[in-house]
Amino acid sequence: MQARAWSQSWGIGPNLTAAPSGPRWIFRAGHSVGVKLPHPRTGEPFDSPVPAGTGWPGDPAHSDTVVAPTAARVRSVAKRTRTLDDLDAAISVCRACPRLVDWRERVAVEKRRSFAAEPYWGRPVSGFGAARPAVLVLGLAPAAHGANRTGRVFTGDRSGDVLFAALHRAGLATSPVSVDAADGLVLNHTRVVAAVRCAPPDNAPTPAERSTCAPWLDAEWRLIGPDVRVIVALGGFAWRATLDMVRAVAVPCPYRSRSSGTSRWRSSARRPATST
Repeated sequence: MQARAWSQSWGIGPNLTAAPSGPRWIFRAGHSVGVKLPHPRTGEPFDSPVPAGTGWPGDPAHSDTVVAPTAARVRSVAKRTRTLDDLDAAISVCRACPRLVDWRERVAVEKRRSFAAEPYWGRPVSGFGAARPAVLVLGLAPAAHGANRTGRVFTGDRSGDVLFAALHRAGLATSPVSVDAADGLVLNHTRVVAAVRCAPPDNAPTPAERSTCAPWLDAEWRLIGPDVRVIVALGGFAWRATLDMVRAVAVPCPYRSRSSGTSRWRSSARRPATST
């Protein structure tokens, strides 16, 4: 694709100064370099990848959110995080896996031709949905031109279309479609997360990348596990991540005593995992 210019009437040029005829956003070979593009719903201009705390819909982080640059730092931050909001923020600025950071940000700049006029989130993707969910849906990782573009897990790709349509039919989502992070979709008693938070090349994170990201999932389970009654694992990797998650973190789960009929509590870490 040859270089071309595309104009919009935003009145802001590429250098963020007033421009009488609107900006000229230049795309070379499908790349957007050094420009701000309008969010497809709000119209607000954003860089790609999106810096933390710049107003992207649903961005949980701020400009001063602590960044985890190594696996050791991920473990440290995840262990001491006490609220879901703080966890979502920390996840969304993680830079612990160099290969994944390079890939997600390169995709955010190069883009797919059909999304060349949109900004890309280009950061790790936090969980989405209820803070005290009864249902936890666990998948593998964000899609390069799906959640890595929209900033919401399972949003903007075909697998997400199937998932949210099913959740809507079950009464767990207010809409059968999830388009972007500003579309108003709400999940009822449900939370959707990915075991690996960055889009990986060929949708295949390495074992080391999976291990580096695991403390984020463990911390999320520690915070939401007491309310969860059903875990839906989407695929073999998500199933293995589920088993590792419930084994790693002792979360009190209710069960009914057969002898007395009363509700008691026990640790999920002691409950044997079974497959049906």
